[in-house]
Amino acid sequence: MIYVLHLLDKPDAAALRHRLRPEHKAYLGAIAGRIAFAGPLMHDDGATMIGSLLAFDFDSRAAAQAWLAVEPFTRA
Repeated sequence: MIYVLHLLDKPDAAALRHRLRPEHKAYLGAIAGRIAFAGPLMHDDGATMIGSLLAFDFDSRAAAQAWLAVEPFTRA
């Protein structure tokens, strides 16, 4: 089943997002075959990332939540 995650960064998280982005991308890469779509949410300025929109195929809501619990941006 496809689960959609709408995730917003905490305020003033740009530096943290930039630092963790390689780890986040590697974590996504580990389940690349399950990704329906994924990408950043952008501020109205069109340049500042403020979150993520992810859609994945997981066997259950519990599996999606377990994956999200250890996702690098979530842990931070």
